[in-house]
Amino acid sequence: MHVKSSDTVIVISGKDKGKKGKISAAFPKLNRVTVEGVNMVTKHQKARNAGQPGGIIHKEMPIDASNVMLVCPKCGKATRVSHKVEHEQDDNGKNRRKMIRVCKKCGAEID
Repeated sequence: MHVKSSDTVIVISGKDKGKKGKISAAFPKLNRVTVEGVNMVTKHQKARNAGQPGGIIHKEMPIDASNVMLVCPKCGKATRVSHKVEHEQDDNGKNRRKMIRVCKKCGAEID
């Protein structure tokens, strides 16, 4: 998946097109993400016990990850993500590969 939790994204399709928000939860196996303030639904909840009130609750539901686009923290534009591979050695002398996400517009490293 091209986005992960705590990324700032913009919605590019659907009823909330154009809204910006931070990803609060990511579900890679389902290819879905939950964005703060996006895809709000109303749920009518019944009171289960004396301490919990019933009523109408507004909550965020997951949307497909293909409907969001990452916002670059450096240039502030919605961008596609490319990956750069860096090779480094750990303490034991073994070579490790590290994937770094890169902005396609300005070339800045995202993580």
